[in-house]
Parts: sequence; C-alpha cells; structure tokens
Amino acid sequence: MDGTTQKFIERGSHKGKGLAVFTSGGDSQGMNAAVRSVVRMGIYLGAKVYFIREGYQGMVDGGDNIEEANWSSVSSIIHKGGTIIGSARCMDFKQREGRLKAAFNLISRGITNLVVIGGDGSLTGANLFRQEWSSLLDELLKTNKITKDQREKYKYLHIAGMVGSIDNDFCGTDMTIGTDSALHRIIEAIDAIVSTAYSHQRTFIMEVMGRHCGFLAVYTALCTDATYSFICEDPAPLNWDQKLCEKLIEERKSGQRLNIIIVAEGAIDREGKPITAELVKKVVVDNLQQDTRITVLGHVQRGGSPSAFDRILGCRMGAEAVMALMEATPETEPCVVSLDGNQAVRLPLMECVRRTKAVSQAMADKNWDLAVQLRGRSFARNLETYKMLTRLKPPKEAFDESGKPVEGYTLAVMHVGAPACGMNAAVRSFVRNCIYRGDTVLGIHDGIEGLVSGNIVKMEWSDVTGWVAQGGAFLGTKRTLPGDKKKEIAARLKQFNIQGLLIIGGFEAYQAGLELYEGRSEYPEFCIPLVIIPSTISNNVPGTDFSLGADTALNEITEICDRIRQSAQGTKRRVFVIETMGGYCGYLATLAGLAGGADAAYIYEEKFSIKDLQQDVYHMASKMTGGIQRGLILRNEKANDNYNTDFIYRLYAEEGKGLFTARMNVLGHMQQGGSPSPFDRNMGTKLAAKCLHWLVEAIQKGPANTPDSACLLGVVKRQYKFTPLEELKAQTNFSQRIAKQQWWMKLRPLLRILAKHDSIYQEEGLYMTVEQGEIDSDNVI
Repeated sequence: MDGTTQKFIERGSHKGKGLAVFTSGGDSQGMNAAVRSVVRMGIYLGAKVYFIREGYQGMVDGGDNIEEANWSSVSSIIHKGGTIIGSARCMDFKQREGRLKAAFNLISRGITNLVVIGGDGSLTGANLFRQEWSSLLDELLKTNKITKDQREKYKYLHIAGMVGSIDNDFCGTDMTIGTDSALHRIIEAIDAIVSTAYSHQRTFIMEVMGRHCGFLAVYTALCTDATYSFICEDPAPLNWDQKLCEKLIEERKSGQRLNIIIVAEGAIDREGKPITAELVKKVVVDNLQQDTRITVLGHVQRGGSPSAFDRILGCRMGAEAVMALMEATPETEPCVVSLDGNQAVRLPLMECVRRTKAVSQAMADKNWDLAVQLRGRSFARNLETYKMLTRLKPPKEAFDESGKPVEGYTLAVMHVGAPACGMNAAVRSFVRNCIYRGDTVLGIHDGIEGLVSGNIVKMEWSDVTGWVAQGGAFLGTKRTLPGDKKKEIAARLKQFNIQGLLIIGGFEAYQAGLELYEGRSEYPEFCIPLVIIPSTISNNVPGTDFSLGADTALNEITEICDRIRQSAQGTKRRVFVIETMGGYCGYLATLAGLAGGADAAYIYEEKFSIKDLQQDVYHMASKMTGGIQRGLILRNEKANDNYNTDFIYRLYAEEGKGLFTARMNVLGHMQQGGSPSPFDRNMGTKLAAKCLHWLVEAIQKGPANTPDSACLLGVVKRQYKFTPLEELKAQTNFSQRIAKQQWWMKLRPLLRILAKHDSIYQEEGLYMTVEQGEIDSDNVI
C-alpha cells in the first residue's frame, strides 16, 4: 500500500475478530490515549476487544487479567498519565512454558490480534511469540487443551506494535509515545529553576533520564539555553572537566548570572567511564567554588498529564495499529506504527528492533559517530545545532564549508502579525547563527511600522540570551502590511544595506512577503532574498503543515479543557461548550478535540446544519443516560455566523433539561500566552538555522529577481520545504485566510469515530507502509 491509497473503513466491517491490547515495560504518558483509540476503533470495526492487564504477566496468568472492553471502559482516561491497564516486567513469558499458557489464554477467548504498546524488549517478545505460535498450538492440541477446530480457526497470530518510551530510544520513529510529555516536565522544571538561579548566581545540574539514549538531554539543552550537556552517544572528551570550567568562567565574565548543565543518567566520557551529576558538581565546586545545586528529576519525567502531542500521537497510532491488524494476511510481517515527520507509517518491526540494538553495539564498540548516525538525522541535527548555539564567542574569522573565509552579509529579521510562542526562539537562533558565520544581523522592531520608521538595531550574541524560553515577541510585532509604504520601506532597505530578510509571523507575514515580492518591478531594493517562517497559533498559512506557536496553543487549550472538566468532578452530567481561536481555520478546534476527547468540534471548513447539531445533542443525551458524566463540545470562533457559541450553548442547555446542564467558555487570548512548548522551541531554532543557510545561498546566486528567491519555509509531510510565495498563491483562500487543502481535515473522521459517532473513516496519504530501505528517510522533529 502506498501513501496515495485511499482507505474506506466502514463500521462493523471486521465483525467477529478477536483483538487485545496490552502495555508492557515502563509506562509513559499517552499510553491511555493509545489504549482508548485501539478499543474504540476496534469496536467501531466490529471486533471483540479485550484488555490484557499487567502486560505479559496478565497474558500468562489469564483469568480476570484478560477482560472484554466496552465503549465506556475507556471514557475519561485520555488525560491521565501512566496506563490504566497496568504494566509489569514478566520473567514467565521468557520461558516457553509461560508462552504456552499465554497462547491457551488467548485461544480460549478467540484472540488472534495483538496490539503491543511498549519498548523494544516488549516488541521482540511479541515477535518471538508469533514465530512460535504454530508450534505452541500444536502442543496445546497434543495435550487436548484445544480442539482441532480451534487449532484451524486460530492458526495465525497478528502483531502490531507501538513504542511507548519517554527516552525516544527506538529507531524508526521520530517520537515515541511519552517523549514529548517528558520534555514538558523537564522544561517546566528548568524554567522554574532558572528564576531562582538568577536570584543567587547559581549553577544548576539537572539529571534527566536516558540510560542508553541522550535524546532528552540534547533536546532539553537545545530548548533551555543550557551551558553544557553530557550524553552517551557523543561522549565528553577526556579533559571535559577543564573545558566545562573554561566555559563557565567565560559565561560568568560575559555577565551570565546562571548556568544550567544537563546530565543524562547514562552519560559517559570517551573511555566509557560514567559522568554523574555528583561528579560534575565536584568538578565545578572544587575548581570554581561556584554555588552549585543538583536536581534529579527521576520519575517526575514519567508522571503528569500527557501533552496534546502525545494524546494525538496515541490516537493516531492506536487507530492505525487496529487497521494494520484488520488488513493483515498470513504473509504480513509484524509491524510497528511509527511517526515520520507528519505521517504515521508502518515499518517492519524486527528491522527497527535490529537498528535499535545496533546503536547499543556501536556505543559498546566506542564507535561514537556511528551511534549518532544510527539514532537518525533528527538526533544528529539537534546535537549539531545545540553545539553551534552554545559557543559563547563567534570565531575571529568565519569560514564556509569549503574552508574559504566568509565575507559577512547584512541580514535582517522582523515579525509581522500576531504574537506566537516560538518567535523568540527563532530570532535567537537566527541571530547566533548569523554572528557565528560572521554576518551582521539587524533586528527590526514592531514589524513594517518599525521598518518604515527606522526602528532597526544591530543585534549581538548576548542580546538574545534566555530568549528561547520566553513567549510573545521581544522584537515587537504588528499586523500592518506594506500597502502604500513601499517607497519608505525601499529607502530603509537601501539605507541599512539589507541583503536578505527573514520575516517571522502568521498570515500577515505571508501577505507582506507577497507584497514585497510583487513590488520588485517598481522597487529594485526589494530584489533581495526573502524568506518567511510561518508563526501563528491558527496554523492557517499555506505551504506548511505546522506553524510555529500552534503546538503551544494546542497544549494551552488542552490543559484548560482538562481543568474545566475537572471543575465538574462533583457535578453530575454537565456539558461544556468551549470556543477556540483560529479565525476561519479549524485546526485548533479539531486537534484540541482529538486531544481532549471531545464529543464534537464545529469548524468553518466542515459545514454543519441544524440537523447535525440536533443529532449531536441526541448523541449527548444517550451518552449521559449511558452513565457518562461529562461532555465536551469545541467550536472554532468563525465556524458559522448564525450558529455561534452562545446559540450552541443555549441549544444544549434547552434540549438537555432533565438530563444534563450546560456551561460555556470563550478561551480568548489565553491561547496565545504561556511559555513555548518544547516542540515550538526546537522547531523555531531549526527553522531559523535553515533560513539563514538558504538566504546565504540565495545572496551568492546574484540578484534576487526570480520567484524562487522569495520563499516560505514549511514542514510538509516528511521534510522541510522552501516553497516560492508565487506558487503558494494558487493554494490560498485569501478571503478566509486559510489554505485550500489542509492535512488535518483527514483526522476529522477519527475524531468522530472516537466520540462514538457514525462515520466512514477515510484516510488519504496519512498512513503508509514503508519498506526497510526507507527507514533512513530525513525526518523533521
């Protein structure tokens, strides 16, 4: 099946199949979202779905550990951390006798389809179980435990896996379930520590999880302005103590009041000797006498509510795992459902396990470069970007990739549009990349108005210290477009000798870029390379699947919805109608609906009538009489002029009399606030670095008078893509300020299925089988 295949999955189309889901190994946030999705998608397709409690141990012990699940079994679990069905280490399953018992327990209930949520050990165990399945059934038949009919009916076992691990230590997927939530916990803790560290000029050493994988440490260091990080794939040099002290001294001399040092629990030096938080503290205290504290986050990283990203990831992966099992044939290889860029893909399970084990072998052989390479391009890019951004001083003379001295350019950066989290991270990255290269970088304050008035300043390395963790836009931003100010803009570009321009912002930034591009024939000063980084919580800009700031907004909405539902804990049968931002774009309402377990999400792009609203009210009434206590309805702010939020609230309040009460909330600008999420910090950092590289190449080509010299950089499916603004015009609905095609619309049927609505599940290009040779594809996270 290729990525363009369109799939129609009808309700009840796989009636009678037995399917079970279990979690194994360490728990991680988002597992419950995956379990919920497996159960509801399985029931929707007509399968008989079972929980297996306590992982493989429950499968071996049988009895009440294997329990049939129904729709309400997984209600109100999507926001919970851990796993409601339990997880346990199981020695019995490692023995054939244990696997024989497990096979009998499954056959007794007609289960031949297993969804495994765990790490590489759990997935390897499932594959061994499948390989032995035929011989296990033969043995059970020989001992009269099962009948010949059972032996024939259940002769094939199908396996689909999902990786639940906060360490992100599994090769073949950009992110494992739980990693994003763990990053949220770590970064929340560091942001809190930063404020106290500033007060006392302290050095803080943070130990994060990662015995065999440094992903959390590298990603955290990149998102927090950390001074130094220690991991296992790229060990510290033997004189790390000297280098660390030199770095700390330099930073204090430059006015830095605090230092954060990240230590992965499996960190080592080049000889393989452990580097512990205590050892790092001893080096700092003995050599520098700095006030130093250690914080070991431990299992805090595994706890708490899952992030919006992990909830949606669990929903998507769970649905795809069920679909993989329903479509499986006797020849189908066991698969693991993975995330590749913006696509959920099926990969050969054992090939991914083999590559994961190869990383450990490379580290055991002290082949560090290979270990980093095997982790994937995303890991390598994160590590490379972090190392560049933490150099305190740029080199005295910058060199390009061929070794020639760089003659610095004058580049400028500004915002246009509403503020969004991640803007400051992008500016910081752009400024430091420019300075490190030897360029001059100008910060334009207050967007187009600041450019016209000449509110332009040269930015230095220290000017952007600490920006990565801050929300809003420190450069200032306004929605003003060039309009009739093009002559003044041209004069300023010439006055400051600006050779390349980066605009970070939302739909207005895209429009401003288009106006400047289209004004080139009249104003030669506009013939400079121009690139846009889309940054808006609405995620309504064409040319990208994700805009900077949308992930943070999504987390804010999800967290608020959790609190609102919690407020009704002691109130029976209550429905909440919540209005989200987004203009005419329903991204926030749809994805927050998926992450929050909403019953419905009304948006402009999917037209709805009073009949649809009536059916949703009837569905809510039946849900409430069926024992569910709370309902959640989301509505995009411009979904419909007449069926506004107040109307929908009053409709539910009136029709629900005697069954439930209704409440209404308009979230407003809370969605724009808060600290940037790990995803937005990382994406802003990498997008800006790529934009600089593109600008430099464009300048070196000569006069910018072609369409490909004015582009927007977006995340499109599995890659970063520079798309000419001229090309994007055909993809844009300018009157509603949205893209004509939006990938997330394909998630709408999944939202309705998981909310128990009748729907035909159609997915085009979201899910695809990838052959072994494609596993090394460039990813974007």
